[in-house]
Order: sequence, then C-alpha cells, then structure tokens
Amino acid sequence: MHGSMKHQVDLADPVPAKCADLLAEGAVDAALVPVIEYQRIPRIHLVPGVCVGSEEEVRSVVLVTPSDDLQSVRSVALDESSRTSATLVKIIFQEFLGKKPGWRTAVPDLSQMLAKNDAALIIGDPGMTFSRDGYHVWDLARLWREYTGLGFVFAMWMMRDDAANAARGLDFDSARDEGLASLNEIVDYYEKRLLLSGSDIVSYLTDNISFTPSDTMQRGMGLYFELAHKHKLIDSLKELRFSADE
Repeated sequence: MHGSMKHQVDLADPVPAKCADLLAEGAVDAALVPVIEYQRIPRIHLVPGVCVGSEEEVRSVVLVTPSDDLQSVRSVALDESSRTSATLVKIIFQEFLGKKPGWRTAVPDLSQMLAKNDAALIIGDPGMTFSRDGYHVWDLARLWREYTGLGFVFAMWMMRDDAANAARGLDFDSARDEGLASLNEIVDYYEKRLLLSGSDIVSYLTDNISFTPSDTMQRGMGLYFELAHKHKLIDSLKELRFSADE
C-alpha cells in the first residue's frame, strides 16, 4: 500500500469498532470506520469514493431467528463488534416494523445469543460461516433495500480535520483498486481460514460488496442517518462533509 499511497504510512488492522475508537482518540489520522461513527466523532470528515457497502445483499451482516416472523421478536442479541449494523437493526424494527424489542449486546456465539433472545445479529466472518439449518436468516442490506429501495453503506474511510495536511497525497482510490487487483491472493489467504470455497469468496467480494459508493448507496446513507436521529440513536445530525469539500 505504501506505493499506491505515495508516501509511507503506518498501518494497523484492528476490528472496525476499535478503528472508530482510535480515530476518536486521535491515535490515528484516518481509519476505515463504521459509518454511524461519523455522527458521533467530532471534527472528522469523510473520504469520498471509497466504502464498504452493498446495493442488494451483503451476506456478512445478518439477523438470525428461529421463526420466520419478525413481528414475534421480543428481544435481539447484538454482536458486540457491530455499531452501524446494530443501529440498522434498531431502525428496521422501530421505523419499518413499528416495534421496539429489548436489545442486548453479546459475543458472536449464535447458540448462546439465541438461548435467551428471539433474534441475533451476526456480522463479518461469523455471519457467513454458521450453519443455516433450523434458522431463518435475514440479510440486512436486503431488508433495507426492500423497505427503502436504496443501497447501504456500512463503513467509510474517515479522517481527522486536524490531520488533513499530513494526509495529503494519500490515494485511497488507488489503494482500493490495488486490493481488487489482488483478488486471487486475497481469496487464497481466506480460503484457508474460512469455511467458504474460493468461488464463494470471489462472489462475496465482487457481487455482494461494493467498494465504491453509488448514488443510491449515498442516498441510503443519508436516510440512515436521518432515521437514526429520528429514533434518538444518535444525539445530533450533521451534514455529510467530504475531503473534497475542504
């Protein structure tokens, strides 16, 4: 990445929620962050053109229930590593289903999550590799699309306002393209670590995940923020501000 970013940077690879904490603390200048944190962290802006999102179906962010009736859900266990997705689940229930279940944060262990709850939010690798037998699996990007007609952005690169000068010359578009050009190496690496075939991983990275925000995904992000504020899931609502706006 050093070559495509044009000058040397120090890289770290924590989970997304920890990335948000590091950015908020000023420990890093830029981070790939769950989008909900844009509304919670002061003095940051968005990097345009690069994201982790989905137009139709994401596969790695799912709500799992034993029943096929979401209206019967009284409590939801939320994967502790989730922030954007946990807020999305709350919006889907409160805005579109007209109900407010109990929310409980939990480690991503499906059997334990469902032992005391009617539904469980699982994200990332655990959300793609558990056995579907006996469960109904609701893809959150699919649900969002059905209710809004819009795509969804789960994460974006964000940068501290006071780091703008130090970060000039960082080329996030080229870094994204370099990663996509290395798809075979990425598949080889994860095929050995996940219970997924190489073709499944390729399909996920090329058909399910979008790394460039489309107009419908960006409008979806705006609506998501508005509904999060409406349901008091964020304290305030600020306009989207991108690096190019500086």
